[in-house]
Amino acid sequence: MASLSLTSITPQPTAGFSSRNNNNYSNPTTKFFPKKRHVVLTLATPSPQTSSSTTSEQPEIELEFLGPKPGSDGSYPVDKATAISGQKLLRNIMLDNNIELYAAYGKVMNCGGFGNCGTCIVEIVDGKDLLNERTKDELRYLKKKPESWRLACRTIVGNKENSGKVVAQRLPQWKK
Repeated sequence: MASLSLTSITPQPTAGFSSRNNNNYSNPTTKFFPKKRHVVLTLATPSPQTSSSTTSEQPEIELEFLGPKPGSDGSYPVDKATAISGQKLLRNIMLDNNIELYAAYGKVMNCGGFGNCGTCIVEIVDGKDLLNERTKDELRYLKKKPESWRLACRTIVGNKENSGKVVAQRLPQWKK
Protein backbone atom coordinates (compact mmCIF):
# COMPACT_ATOMS: atom_id res chain seq x y z
CA MET A 1 0.00 0.00 0.00
CA ALA A 2 1.37 3.42 -0.98
CA SER A 3 0.91 6.57 1.09
CA LEU A 4 1.05 10.17 -0.05
CA SER A 5 1.01 13.21 2.25
CA LEU A 6 -0.45 16.48 0.97
CA THR A 7 -0.59 19.91 2.59
CA SER A 8 -3.60 22.14 2.07
CA ILE A 9 -3.34 25.88 2.70
CA THR A 10 -6.50 27.73 3.75
CA PRO A 11 -6.49 31.52 4.25
CA GLN A 12 -7.55 32.58 7.77
CA PRO A 13 -8.42 36.23 8.51
CA THR A 14 -6.55 38.16 11.22
CA ALA A 15 -7.72 41.62 12.33
CA GLY A 16 -5.58 44.76 12.45
CA PHE A 17 -4.08 45.07 8.98
CA SER A 18 -5.19 47.44 6.27
CA SER A 19 -4.63 46.68 2.62
CA ARG A 20 -4.84 50.38 1.81
CA ASN A 21 -1.99 52.65 2.83
CA ASN A 22 -4.01 55.83 3.36
CA ASN A 23 -7.56 55.20 4.41
CA ASN A 24 -9.90 57.12 6.66
CA TYR A 25 -11.92 54.14 7.82
CA SER A 26 -12.16 53.44 11.51
CA ASN A 27 -12.90 49.73 11.01
CA PRO A 28 -9.82 47.54 10.73
CA THR A 29 -9.66 45.29 7.71
CA THR A 30 -8.34 41.79 7.70
CA LYS A 31 -5.07 40.25 6.60
CA PHE A 32 -4.98 36.63 5.46
CA PHE A 33 -2.43 34.23 6.86
CA PRO A 34 -2.41 30.73 5.46
CA LYS A 35 -3.28 27.95 7.90
CA LYS A 36 -1.74 24.58 7.08
CA ARG A 37 -3.88 21.48 7.11
CA HIS A 38 -2.27 18.12 6.64
CA VAL A 39 -4.11 15.61 4.50
CA VAL A 40 -2.99 12.00 4.23
CA LEU A 41 -4.07 10.11 1.15
CA THR A 42 -3.63 6.36 1.11
CA LEU A 43 -3.65 4.54 -2.21
CA ALA A 44 -4.12 0.81 -2.44
CA THR A 45 -2.37 -0.87 -5.34
CA PRO A 46 -2.80 -4.54 -6.11
CA SER A 47 0.25 -6.74 -5.87
CA PRO A 48 1.63 -8.10 -9.16
CA GLN A 49 0.59 -11.64 -8.15
CA THR A 50 -3.05 -10.61 -7.62
CA SER A 51 -3.45 -8.65 -10.85
CA SER A 52 -1.92 -11.32 -13.09
CA SER A 53 -4.06 -14.10 -11.63
CA THR A 54 -7.33 -12.14 -11.95
CA THR A 55 -6.75 -11.12 -15.56
CA SER A 56 -6.05 -14.69 -16.63
CA GLU A 57 -9.34 -15.86 -15.02
CA GLN A 58 -11.53 -13.16 -16.56
CA PRO A 59 -13.19 -13.97 -19.88
CA GLU A 60 -12.18 -11.92 -22.92
CA ILE A 61 -14.18 -10.72 -25.89
CA GLU A 62 -12.50 -10.56 -29.29
CA LEU A 63 -13.65 -7.66 -31.43
CA GLU A 64 -13.35 -7.07 -35.15
CA PHE A 65 -14.24 -3.70 -36.63
CA LEU A 66 -15.01 -3.62 -40.34
CA GLY A 67 -14.17 -0.44 -42.22
CA PRO A 68 -16.99 1.70 -43.62
CA LYS A 69 -16.08 1.23 -47.29
CA PRO A 70 -14.61 -1.75 -49.15
CA GLY A 71 -11.09 -1.55 -50.49
CA SER A 72 -10.10 -1.92 -54.14
CA ASP A 73 -10.31 -5.72 -53.88
CA GLY A 74 -13.90 -5.54 -52.58
CA SER A 75 -13.14 -6.62 -49.01
CA TYR A 76 -13.61 -4.42 -45.98
CA PRO A 77 -10.53 -3.43 -43.93
CA VAL A 78 -10.55 -5.04 -40.48
CA ASP A 79 -9.25 -3.67 -37.17
CA LYS A 80 -8.99 -6.07 -34.21
CA ALA A 81 -9.06 -5.58 -30.46
CA THR A 82 -9.73 -7.57 -27.29
CA ALA A 83 -11.43 -6.56 -24.06
CA ILE A 84 -12.22 -8.13 -20.71
CA SER A 85 -15.88 -9.09 -20.68
CA GLY A 86 -18.22 -6.56 -19.05
CA GLN A 87 -15.65 -3.88 -18.24
CA LYS A 88 -15.73 -1.41 -21.13
CA LEU A 89 -18.01 0.36 -23.53
CA LEU A 90 -17.55 -0.29 -27.22
CA ARG A 91 -16.66 3.40 -27.73
CA ASN A 92 -13.82 3.26 -25.20
CA ILE A 93 -12.40 0.08 -26.72
CA MET A 94 -12.35 1.70 -30.15
CA LEU A 95 -10.75 4.92 -28.91
CA ASP A 96 -8.17 3.05 -26.79
CA ASN A 97 -7.11 1.05 -29.86
CA ASN A 98 -7.09 4.06 -32.24
CA ILE A 99 -9.94 2.63 -34.30
CA GLU A 100 -11.88 5.26 -36.23
CA LEU A 101 -15.32 5.72 -34.71
CA TYR A 102 -16.61 9.06 -35.93
CA ALA A 103 -17.25 10.54 -39.36
CA ALA A 104 -15.81 14.02 -40.03
CA TYR A 105 -18.76 15.81 -38.43
CA GLY A 106 -18.78 13.49 -35.43
CA LYS A 107 -15.09 14.08 -34.70
CA VAL A 108 -15.89 17.71 -33.98
CA MET A 109 -19.47 17.57 -32.74
CA ASN A 110 -19.68 14.38 -30.63
CA CYS A 111 -20.99 14.48 -27.08
CA GLY A 112 -17.97 12.72 -25.54
CA GLY A 113 -19.77 9.46 -24.83
CA PHE A 114 -22.81 10.74 -22.93
CA GLY A 115 -25.40 9.34 -25.37
CA ASN A 116 -26.69 12.74 -26.44
CA CYS A 117 -25.74 13.01 -30.12
CA GLY A 118 -26.00 9.72 -32.04
CA THR A 119 -22.68 10.14 -33.91
CA CYS A 120 -21.05 6.90 -32.69
CA ILE A 121 -23.31 4.48 -34.58
CA VAL A 122 -21.98 0.99 -35.33
CA GLU A 123 -23.72 -2.01 -36.84
CA ILE A 124 -23.35 -5.31 -34.99
CA VAL A 125 -22.75 -7.94 -37.67
CA ASP A 126 -22.06 -10.85 -35.31
CA GLY A 127 -22.06 -11.41 -31.54
CA LYS A 128 -25.15 -9.39 -30.60
CA ASP A 129 -25.79 -11.82 -27.72
CA LEU A 130 -22.47 -10.74 -26.12
CA LEU A 131 -23.68 -7.13 -25.70
CA ASN A 132 -26.12 -5.44 -23.34
CA GLU A 133 -29.69 -4.66 -24.40
CA ARG A 134 -30.44 -1.36 -26.14
CA THR A 135 -30.64 1.53 -23.67
CA LYS A 136 -33.30 4.26 -23.65
CA ASP A 137 -30.80 6.61 -25.33
CA GLU A 138 -30.36 4.10 -28.14
CA LEU A 139 -34.10 3.60 -28.47
CA ARG A 140 -34.50 7.37 -28.84
CA TYR A 141 -31.72 7.96 -31.40
CA LEU A 142 -32.07 4.72 -33.34
CA LYS A 143 -35.84 4.23 -33.43
CA LYS A 144 -35.97 4.42 -37.26
CA LYS A 145 -32.70 2.52 -37.78
CA PRO A 146 -32.16 -1.23 -38.15
CA GLU A 147 -32.18 -3.32 -34.96
CA SER A 148 -28.52 -4.23 -35.53
CA TRP A 149 -27.40 -0.59 -35.19
CA ARG A 150 -26.08 0.48 -31.79
CA LEU A 151 -24.53 3.55 -30.16
CA ALA A 152 -20.95 2.64 -29.24
CA CYS A 153 -21.10 4.92 -26.18
CA ARG A 154 -24.00 2.93 -24.73
CA THR A 155 -22.94 -0.60 -25.66
CA ILE A 156 -21.24 -2.67 -22.95
CA VAL A 157 -19.11 -5.48 -24.34
CA GLY A 158 -19.76 -8.73 -22.43
CA ASN A 159 -21.31 -9.34 -19.03
CA LYS A 160 -18.26 -10.41 -16.95
CA GLU A 161 -19.10 -14.08 -17.48
CA ASN A 162 -19.22 -14.66 -21.22
CA SER A 163 -16.52 -14.74 -23.86
CA GLY A 164 -16.66 -14.83 -27.63
CA LYS A 165 -16.33 -12.67 -30.70
CA VAL A 166 -18.13 -9.49 -31.75
CA VAL A 167 -17.96 -8.15 -35.30
CA ALA A 168 -19.02 -4.52 -35.77
CA GLN A 169 -19.30 -2.41 -38.94
CA ARG A 170 -17.96 1.11 -38.38
CA LEU A 171 -19.98 4.01 -39.80
CA PRO A 172 -22.76 1.82 -41.24
CA GLN A 173 -24.46 4.89 -42.70
CA TRP A 174 -21.56 5.06 -45.23
CA LYS A 175 -21.92 1.45 -46.32
CA LYS A 176 -22.82 1.03 -49.98
